[in-house]
Amino acid sequence: MTRVVKVDPLFPDERSLREAADLLKKGEVVVFPTETVYGIGADAYNEEACRKIFEIKGRPADNPLIVHICSFSQLEEVADGYESFRDFLERFWPGPLTVILPKKSQRISDVVTAGLPTVAVRMPAHPVALKLIEMLGDPIAAPSANLSGRPSATSVEHVVEDFMGRVSLILDAGNTPFGLESTIIDLSREKPVLLRPGPVEVEKLKEFFPDLVVPDFVKKSEFRGKPLAPGMKYRHYAPSKPLILVENLEKMKDVLREFPDHVVICVEERKELYRDRIVIGSLKNPYSIAQNLFAALREAEKREKEYIIVEGLEERGILFAVMNRLRKAASRIVR
Repeated sequence: MTRVVKVDPLFPDERSLREAADLLKKGEVVVFPTETVYGIGADAYNEEACRKIFEIKGRPADNPLIVHICSFSQLEEVADGYESFRDFLERFWPGPLTVILPKKSQRISDVVTAGLPTVAVRMPAHPVALKLIEMLGDPIAAPSANLSGRPSATSVEHVVEDFMGRVSLILDAGNTPFGLESTIIDLSREKPVLLRPGPVEVEKLKEFFPDLVVPDFVKKSEFRGKPLAPGMKYRHYAPSKPLILVENLEKMKDVLREFPDHVVICVEERKELYRDRIVIGSLKNPYSIAQNLFAALREAEKREKEYIIVEGLEERGILFAVMNRLRKAASRIVR
């Protein structure tokens, strides 16, 4: 049986989090909120507990987990080579940024890092996540709280859809603020490399790292080889129905004719063009589009339509990350 416990997202009561911390100490898996999406977590130092995450999610074993910390002292426990990036990390932590660093602690098992000599680390900004890590006393290894390949969970309703009866406890702190997974940057190489775009935008990263490498697979969402971080290799974020991403909007009429039984996901500024539609947000507030993305995908798959058609967006700021997720979710891309 799964218990759902409501917690205040800004001022979480320790009594509300005690049950979750105790379960983690016993090697159980719990779902908790972060500022990006909900996470499904285990004590990062408990190898068997971390194995449960892969089993519950149906996650491939070569897809590493992110280790969530609450302090720089915990960072010192798990990773090497961060001191030269201290100013950068202090600028964006706590926050929606994950960094890849050389693994230090033998307490972080190969299960967590998928056998890699590096570890993915972040310090979340959500008060519930930070307090839970602090109460546990160890870092928490956690990917997004969705069944592998499904749209990520940005509300407790999404978590319940995927994990009711699969986990012992879900902490409900309402909708997650950003609605999109963290930015991932690899700091273990000669030059910093962007592995996944997210709420910390490429433009902001380049203020610190003018030589930032943005590989083709980030732009095209096509990756081959051993993934260095979550979200690189496998199809992600996909609804249960075929999703057609129309990057060239001049071809939209042709796509609508080809797939007549459809619902369209579009922005506020273009909603009058479509009869069956889900409005994802406004171009005047691009972060609203990111925040609503996964909720829109989950809503679309519940509509009595055969296909989901999504408008492409200009790849600037946070919308670069939105397009990265849509390409990974798409069954077909129209360019």
